[in-house]
Amino acid sequence: MISTELNSFRTEVRDFLANNLTPEMRKAAALGFGIPKAIGQEWHKALFDQNWIAPSWPKEYGGTDWSLMQQHIFNEENALAGAPMIMPFSISMVGPVIYTFGTDEQKKQHLPGIMDGSLWWCQGYSEPGSGSDLASLKTSAVRDGDNYVVNGQKIWTTNAHKADWIFALVRTDKECKPQQGISFLLIDMNSPGIEVKPIVSIDGLHHLNEVYFTDVQVPVGNRIGEENKGWTYAKFLLGHERAGIAGVASSRRAIEALREISHQEPDNTGQTLAQDDVFIRQINQAEIKLEALAGIESKILSAMSGGKTVGAEASALKILGSELQQMLEEIRVKAVAYYAMPFDIYQIRGESDDTCIGPEYSVTAVSDHNFGRASTIYGGSNEIQRNVIAKGVLRL
Repeated sequence: MISTELNSFRTEVRDFLANNLTPEMRKAAALGFGIPKAIGQEWHKALFDQNWIAPSWPKEYGGTDWSLMQQHIFNEENALAGAPMIMPFSISMVGPVIYTFGTDEQKKQHLPGIMDGSLWWCQGYSEPGSGSDLASLKTSAVRDGDNYVVNGQKIWTTNAHKADWIFALVRTDKECKPQQGISFLLIDMNSPGIEVKPIVSIDGLHHLNEVYFTDVQVPVGNRIGEENKGWTYAKFLLGHERAGIAGVASSRRAIEALREISHQEPDNTGQTLAQDDVFIRQINQAEIKLEALAGIESKILSAMSGGKTVGAEASALKILGSELQQMLEEIRVKAVAYYAMPFDIYQIRGESDDTCIGPEYSVTAVSDHNFGRASTIYGGSNEIQRNVIAKGVLRL
């Protein structure tokens, strides 16, 4: 049962979104991580000015002091309204690491820019050959007086070409066990010796990159916590990265959009897809999966609200949520049929004045479907998540 107070809060969030979320922001939101930085920062500032930018942070660092249910409602309403994502690398990832493990000087230097969105961050974790097995990373940081000299390569680095700073895991000891020789560094992306090379992904957009470090000088004062203890901070951060990964509200919005599309697109008989039993059955099956996922999410939220620690059970949210996302993207491509064929990257980016060949909802159908193939990989691959469940829940 949702309390009167929570219903009032939901109304407050909806009113804010109605007054502050512009059509330009909604359109750009469809680009996900590919959103233009200026528009992303504009939306970030709107939330910052409302003191709503960091709901999960402690109040002393600018958090809202909301309950877990309020945070859930806030995220849900943003997704349902089609608001741009707040780039997670700052608010959801490195920010909590800094205010939890950082020095007073690090907090003073970095937290204001994270909060107001003036500085963007990226995550330097994965390397060629070190993805799911992150502890095998090879990028090195050798102590030289008051600096570390960093050499190596990171890959799949989202928004590195837009970022002002990168938080990176580096190897500071090659002689001990892999997890015990890693440190956590904050690195200015304008440092000499850093080279960013674009990776244009299968959706046709550029949000991924390779990052090369060649004799990059990083002050020791930019290290979080103790040397060789970076794995501890990395595990802490990953817990924040995977929060909300089920995407229930986004999938709910996608299902609503599919039902609207079904009344506009014809089937093979000349009727609309809304009259096609097979197509409607696919949407209904997706909705059943969504309600099951929402139930699991609600159960986990309830446990967390009661002070219980939730571990491996949350992996189910990632598995089911990502698979549902892919299912809905596939249905959308089928719905728009041949309108999905023209793959105009300038239309997808919103940089073309040409009229869409098909309806507007068809423009990004293939792009979203293609990039969505990665959703079962990033954030911890679903194969790894199943192993987590096997060990943590089934005790196998």
